[in-house]
Amino acid sequence: MSADYVVHGSVAVVTLNNPPVNGLGLVTRTAAVEALRRAESDEAVKAIVITGAGKVFSGGADIREFNSPKALTEPTLHTLIATAENCSKPVVAAIHGVCMGGGLETRSAATTASRCRARRSACRKSKLGWCRAPAVPSACRAWSGWSRA
Repeated sequence: MSADYVVHGSVAVVTLNNPPVNGLGLVTRTAAVEALRRAESDEAVKAIVITGAGKVFSGGADIREFNSPKALTEPTLHTLIATAENCSKPVVAAIHGVCMGGGLETRSAATTASRCRARRSACRKSKLGWCRAPAVPSACRAWSGWSRA
């Protein structure tokens, strides 16, 4: 339950690794933020890829942490998103499988996204009024294939 960090040449790869759906729990958020900051500070790294381990990108928040102090402990999902958004290096979300809720919001922070045919995206939070406003246009760009740049 974390995020793995590997550098291939000049590209850092951050892999969300919290089976079964790469839920964005506290340990995973912490590891992902640390990995993004590490890549940001590494002069040899020119670009960052965020992806998910296994068959999914991210199913969103870790439901095991709902209504617990961990859900609001830093780094929160908003901190993870801000870290990716404020990165001076290009951030690519390599989406495959499921990309829902917080996973879709994390995708929205990326400069652009790469996706395969076998992906499914959903933002149930938007019907509940929880989805942060900037994520909605970004999500539309993700579905259309447009990039932020």
